Amino acid sequence: MTDILILGGTGTVGRRVAARLRAAGRTARTAARTGGDVPFDLGDPGTWAPALDGVTAAYLMEPDLRTSIDRRARVPAFVAEATAAGVRRLVLLSAPAADEDGHPLKIVEEAVRDSGADWTVLRPTWFSQNFGEKFWRPGILAGTLSLPAGDGRAPFVDAEDIAEVAVSALTEDRHAGQVYELTGPRAIGFGEAAGLIGAAVGRVIHYDDADPAVHVERQVAHGVPPEVARLLTGLLAGLRDGVGGAVLDGVDRALGRPPRPFEEYVAETAAAGLWT
Repeated sequence: MTDILILGGTGTVGRRVAARLRAAGRTARTAARTGGDVPFDLGDPGTWAPALDGVTAAYLMEPDLRTSIDRRARVPAFVAEATAAGVRRLVLLSAPAADEDGHPLKIVEEAVRDSGADWTVLRPTWFSQNFGEKFWRPGILAGTLSLPAGDGRAPFVDAEDIAEVAVSALTEDRHAGQVYELTGPRAIGFGEAAGLIGAAVGRVIHYDDADPAVHVERQVAHGVPPEVARLLTGLLAGLRDGVGGAVLDGVDRALGRPPRPFEEYVAETAAAGLWT
């Protein structure tokens, strides 16, 4: 593999994949609407051919979770163009339960599996980085993390682990045909997570169990599409009943080592000043 394309190459996982590939001396091309090596938009097929030029392996992801979009016209159509252009290895960033009927990413996984290329599917749970880089960081900074998860627990997975698995799958033959369910080493509640972060930064951070309907309204008020707000809120609310709380062995199977503990992520993020 001499040229590797990374969709979402400026995102949480994509930029880590690119950094690891380049550190290993591999050529990598990041594709994103802005800030990537090539401008790319899954909704604009005119941007696809320049991104695919000379590429033999690709890291894929679907950034838009709206149920209203025509998903067949996005990743599945891109996969068809990619394989026709000579791409022979595909690594898909998917999500838990994406093989179940009704899941928005089921059609995406099916397209990758049926592509004729070597494929690997990654299904990570909630990212540890959500606390420090995006969705939940404002609550941490404000001192109150308000989410509709009740006392549910999640085995938060570090994006560095996801990226390492992705790089291995992009550059090694042994991952072909594998589906990796990626989690952290133990499930913890949001109250415990807030407490660990608070201890690391030296201030109290509260966890508030939000009403799901109120949480949807808040997300929509901040610009999240209503269908996406309902989807993400439903996933968080499902943690109350133990859905998505299982610790799985994907990182260990893919890398031959246990996943990074949440405490290690917290210590490094606090030291980097992302919560100050």
